[in-house]
Amino acid sequence: MKYRVVHTTTYESSMPVMMGYHLAHLTPRDTPGQRVRSHDLAISPEPSDRASHVDAFGNRFTYFCIEAPHEVFEVTARSEVEIISRRRFADPTLTWEQSVLRATSDPLLADFVVYSDYVRHDERIAHYARHSFAAGRPLLDAVGELNQRIFNDFVYDAGWTTVSTPVEQVFETRRGVCQDFAHLLLSCVRSLGIPARYVSGYLENRPLEGEEKLEGADASHAWVSVMSADGIWIDLDPTNGLSEPSSHITVAWGRDYNDVVPLRGVVTSPGEPAALSVSVEVERLEQRTPPRRQRVTR
Repeated sequence: MKYRVVHTTTYESSMPVMMGYHLAHLTPRDTPGQRVRSHDLAISPEPSDRASHVDAFGNRFTYFCIEAPHEVFEVTARSEVEIISRRRFADPTLTWEQSVLRATSDPLLADFVVYSDYVRHDERIAHYARHSFAAGRPLLDAVGELNQRIFNDFVYDAGWTTVSTPVEQVFETRRGVCQDFAHLLLSCVRSLGIPARYVSGYLENRPLEGEEKLEGADASHAWVSVMSADGIWIDLDPTNGLSEPSSHITVAWGRDYNDVVPLRGVVTSPGEPAALSVSVEVERLEQRTPPRRQRVTR
């Protein structure tokens, strides 16, 4: 399946911004199940300096500097992505304890078992997680149940949290958005020592007739990948209650949101913080038979 993605971020300032340094994680990844057919990053005003690099997690990012005074700053990422196949099934008999054991013996997984500013230890969250992880239970069963519990127990509320809302507050209020639920799921599984990473990307927001629109489809989306003991990453979307979704478009992954912020930067300006607007359009470029999909609106 092929998709066209247009992600536009606009900042409007009340007074001229004299200079800005920025970092963008807006280039989708090539993965075994995903191919980037084209990508373009348009920046206005034109940067005085610009370069692309690859970070420690294999994500491509773009650094740029704008030295001309400006009141409007806009970044538009245009991509065409093909989802090939994600059918690399983990062994359903492997237990969650075997994933923990793999993490202790593989130094490449060390970053994905530690806590961070966004993924924090809280005994209440750990207790909530343990309900799904009986001794010897297969990992796929355990994380699938936990993912569904978060979907059932929490309410998607776009106005309730900010990017800095602690995961403990999300757990207490039972409300949040995709970023919050991804960090909550990470906090749950990492409390058990299971390696898991934060994934940033997109959902289709123009579903075919008969399909339901997923929560979080009109902006950057976030979900979680958990490592099975056989080395397979298992995608889980707690916002929509989906296990191993087939059409999510992956942009970047890391330990938490802070590693993959779509656009961040530092500016020099005498005015108030700029007004931010973000739009994301994900268009399917070819038709297919609508899949059976569980209800996702709440």
